[in-house]
Amino acid sequence: MADSLTLPQPPAGGTPTVLVIGGGASGNAVSVLLRRAGIAVDLIEAKPDWNATTGSGITLQGNALRVLRELGVWEKVEASGFAFGSLGVTAPDGTVLFVAEDIQTGGEDLPATLGMQRPQLQQILIDAVHASGARVLLGTTAEVLEQDADGVSVRFSDGREGRYDLVIAADGLNSATRAAIGITDKPEPTGMAIWRIAAPRPESVTRTDLAYGGPAYIAGYCPTSENTIYAYVVEACRDRASIDPATYADEMRHLAQAYGGVWPEITEHITDPKKVNYTWFDRLLIEGSWHRGRVVLIGDAAHCCPPTLAQGAAMSLEDASVLAEVLTSGRDWDDELFQGYYERRIPRVRTVVEASVQIGQWQLDGVRDADMAGLVARTMNFLKERP
Repeated sequence: MADSLTLPQPPAGGTPTVLVIGGGASGNAVSVLLRRAGIAVDLIEAKPDWNATTGSGITLQGNALRVLRELGVWEKVEASGFAFGSLGVTAPDGTVLFVAEDIQTGGEDLPATLGMQRPQLQQILIDAVHASGARVLLGTTAEVLEQDADGVSVRFSDGREGRYDLVIAADGLNSATRAAIGITDKPEPTGMAIWRIAAPRPESVTRTDLAYGGPAYIAGYCPTSENTIYAYVVEACRDRASIDPATYADEMRHLAQAYGGVWPEITEHITDPKKVNYTWFDRLLIEGSWHRGRVVLIGDAAHCCPPTLAQGAAMSLEDASVLAEVLTSGRDWDDELFQGYYERRIPRVRTVVEASVQIGQWQLDGVRDADMAGLVARTMNFLKERP
């Protein structure tokens, strides 16, 4: 399918044409929504495998699930994941200190939280993109973007060229498109890093539990299906170049062994370094606008935050939903429209980024009387409002 792509030359006054750069959650979602409105969409993705096998697990809260329902994939997501409605906090030895009910940010007709395997979510979104009729080119990047008042001419890494009314940059945290249009903001490390792995689900694990303290700042897990979880430990950043990837399992297992409850059962499966992921926490929030001319940013290309609130994917999916809504509103695709998209999104995204970073900073600073529960509750109640 991808090899037969013929890049478009849109007719004057004809169907609008959009190039989506990046096939992650936000790029896939906006492609589906624009195709539903009859807009011609080409999606390019740098990874030849469309990231279909990358990642361990993902926590999706109700406001993310609401967008997935809008995409028409909620039933598949529900069948593939593990829904739950509470969060446990434990001592390092596994003793449950308290259990809090999760806030249903997507409304009462959706679960508060659903965990699933990240490759499963990506495959569901890939299938939706294909079903939408969007044209897809994998292993391809946009090398040159040349704008004028009417659109964008693009030269691709395979030598092809195309002309589009709009380019949507959904190419992630280290977006090359962001830099190409003159936005110089770059992600900054927050000082924390996370070890992650997928593992079999212990029978007693039916929600996320978080342990604070011990050798890591946080040790947690989330059920991702009837049979699987993803587990993680969060520590201070280390120089990535100093950690041999062959030792990843040893490093994570060393931290995890200090925790009780179901952690001994989880730790038995931390054996293959290739299945362990090590990532720094970053923050990014572009202020002022998320577009330059006919190129607009969504998702991690415009903002990112630590996963301390589990809202990163939700913010990216909401971007896609709101941008698709304004693009299909019948208004002119001009600076006023794109600025309106930014102004609608920025209060919500800023709230999430700042709260997510603050939670981590309190831990880095050793603040014992921080109002973490209050901050989480205020943020989640704010997110119950529609974006």
